[in-house]
Amino acid sequence: MEELIARVAQAAGIEPETAGKAIAAILSFLQKEGPQAEVAQLMEKLPGGAELVAANADAPAGGGLLGGLMGMMGGGGGLMGLAGQLTGMGLGMGEMQSVGKELFAAGREHAGEDLMGQIAASVPGLGQFI
Repeated sequence: MEELIARVAQAAGIEPETAGKAIAAILSFLQKEGPQAEVAQLMEKLPGGAELVAANADAPAGGGLLGGLMGMMGGGGGLMGLAGQLTGMGLGMGEMQSVGKELFAAGREHAGEDLMGQIAASVPGLGQFI
């Protein structure tokens, strides 16, 4: 997982600690919103993925302004909730896209194109981040 965190940090131009938290948030989001069987396969095949999610499970959801607005509107879940979390970590849209693209590229390397395609297709709007 350290290699993936370094790869994501470099691609997005962010600190490794932030990259790790962002990866954990995205994987956690996929566990909640994605197809269960496919995401479980990804977590099995992505070295350290489950451990990273578990290690960051107690991290505050954050959300920043966007997360706060979504919460006031009764949202906070789904892709907008994830975007709010990532914004709360200090990521802009370009950085979010870089993190998503690198994470999904690593997923393709470890779990295969078909599996990642099924996961991406199951979450409306996810394509803009990967």
